[in-house]
Amino acid sequence: MNTIILATDGSSHSDAAARYLVESPLLNRNFTVHVLHCEADVTGDVKTFIGQADIDAWHHEESGKAMKSVIDILSAGNVSFERHELTGHTPDKIVAHAIKVGASVIVMGSHHRAPFLDALLGSVCARVVAHAPCPVLLV
Repeated sequence: MNTIILATDGSSHSDAAARYLVESPLLNRNFTVHVLHCEADVTGDVKTFIGQADIDAWHHEESGKAMKSVIDILSAGNVSFERHELTGHTPDKIVAHAIKVGASVIVMGSHHRAPFLDALLGSVCARVVAHAPCPVLLV
């Protein structure tokens, strides 16, 4: 069975990537999708005033919101999936998870920003493409 990583940020671009997995005639149904969402860790200042249990609960809530629409799309399309809530630097976490599960491909929705903005702000997609252990499909 093939393993596909679907990284989501909760945007319509991520929903388009999920719909591609459900509708694409290029893909067989012999795969499991690992739906990933990654939240940045909170700073040390925040950790001083808020307990780890509350921080973990907030990360869980935010990840749940971000993954909801792609999980709904995959469920409606009868696509097998697993949920993964990650915390840290998003591109690093996506690549590390792809290595861990031996992913065949990483699928991501692209925001199509101007090249200047990507150069200035950085791009999660560009960083994943640069370091991925497998092909990356940008939708």
